[in-house]
Amino acid sequence: MVVRENFTSQLEELKDKLVSIGELAQEALQKAMIALTAQNRELALTVIEEDRRINELEDAINEQALLLLAKQAPVASDLRKIIAALKISSDIERMADFAVNIAKATLRIQEPFIKPLQDLPRMADLAIGMLHDAVTAYVEEDVVLAKQLADTDDEVDALYGRISEDLLHVMTKHPNALSQITQLLLVARYLERTGDHATNIAESIFFLVKGKRYGLNE
Repeated sequence: MVVRENFTSQLEELKDKLVSIGELAQEALQKAMIALTAQNRELALTVIEEDRRINELEDAINEQALLLLAKQAPVASDLRKIIAALKISSDIERMADFAVNIAKATLRIQEPFIKPLQDLPRMADLAIGMLHDAVTAYVEEDVVLAKQLADTDDEVDALYGRISEDLLHVMTKHPNALSQITQLLLVARYLERTGDHATNIAESIFFLVKGKRYGLNE
């Protein structure tokens, strides 16, 4: 009985760590977009520097999950919790990497924006909201909320297409702004991939709750 209680406690600790890494990644993405829109190089450097904390927390999650697999004999439902935690932490860490990439793009843009940023901040709000909802759905094991992430991802994808088309059009008129436009296209791609990883988390939640895999990104 004591062994089981300890195991349950460690599973809760694992969940708490996942919530923490999700909050850190969300904060990183928010800071990265503020840095981009305000062209705040100091804030961009802070995002890059603080990524170390997220990487360390992912390492801690992986280590704890693997120890639980090695030292315990988890039943099917507990095994799904551990596997889902490993997958979700990996997706969140990748989203944090995109925040770093956005920060680096900010540092590479040396001149004023060729045109006001409009759809990119909207796209970022949707993608960051997806991360927040993904973590909430994970904690609450809410498959309805998880399913809604796929619908939001469609909005993110539509914005990505519109932004890409618009920037490529601007490029034909302002070939001298090629470097800046390239960086903004990359930022849009990072945000689109953030949405994809949030949808991956939704799929992991379905696996956790239902014991089956559902392809929400298809």
